[in-house]
Amino acid sequence: MKILGIGNAIVDVLCKVDDDFLVKNSLTKSTMKLIDENEFKNLLSLINIEETVSGGSVANSIVGLSQLGNDVGFIGKINNDDLGQKYEDGLVDEKVKYLYRKKNETYPTGSCLILITPDSERTMCTYLGIAGKINDNDIDPLIIKNSEITFLEGYLWDDGEPKKAFDKAIANSNKVAMSLSDLFCVERHKEQFLYLVKNKLDIIFANEQEILSLINSKSFKDVISFSKELKKNIIITRGEKGAVAINNEEFFECPAKQNLQIKDLTGAGDLFAAGYLHGFLNNFSMEKSLEEGTRLSSKIIEKIGARL
Repeated sequence: MKILGIGNAIVDVLCKVDDDFLVKNSLTKSTMKLIDENEFKNLLSLINIEETVSGGSVANSIVGLSQLGNDVGFIGKINNDDLGQKYEDGLVDEKVKYLYRKKNETYPTGSCLILITPDSERTMCTYLGIAGKINDNDIDPLIIKNSEITFLEGYLWDDGEPKKAFDKAIANSNKVAMSLSDLFCVERHKEQFLYLVKNKLDIIFANEQEILSLINSKSFKDVISFSKELKKNIIITRGEKGAVAINNEEFFECPAKQNLQIKDLTGAGDLFAAGYLHGFLNNFSMEKSLEEGTRLSSKIIEKIGARL
């Protein structure tokens, strides 16, 4: 297997609602809100499901890599329930090897209710459910060892059981790639993330805000110096300024594509990572890998959702 992703297994549940629905349920349009199980069940009982998609950050990247023809797998924790089955089926349909054996759990499968109003705005309510309860028993060392790269997401990191799962995956990996995922994740786990970046990871994905926060700086020159000293493969997206890849003394820059009809930024970082890793796995140069990441992220933001 070329690459194994380990991440939050979240079912995106797409539903059409009117503006009154948001008002009645005290939801703020175009925002993402973390909800508990009771609120999730209540909202689910009030809506008609239009479509379900197997989501989560690394899962989106892994599907992108599969669509590009790579041999890929994914581990993410789901319950043996209706949404869990939909999640597994969704990945299998995309030719992703789903390598977690679901069982009956106390928590339901994680889900993100994506409420679409007539003006096409998306309001998201996320219930992590069992997804955030991954532990070291869910990680099979043989599966990890049979993959060229293990790809992890910062979203999944948390003290306790998830950390044990991370440590076990990293200890058994041939190469480790990780996305820092979100500024909130970096701020919350800065010390641990910095340790991972310096000592455990081979390939690191971050956006400009995340990497600046990680090294407590406001200067991108500091980011370049830090990255060169690490002697690792660090890839940084910079929005309209494009993206850069740094490895040892190598430094490549790729400008952002112009005149795009942007519809939805949701999957931009996930598909950028897919494109870069596709290049890396297939022996593209660093520069060509960066271009492939930029090409995929440009394609995905011109459509709704995180599927090419």
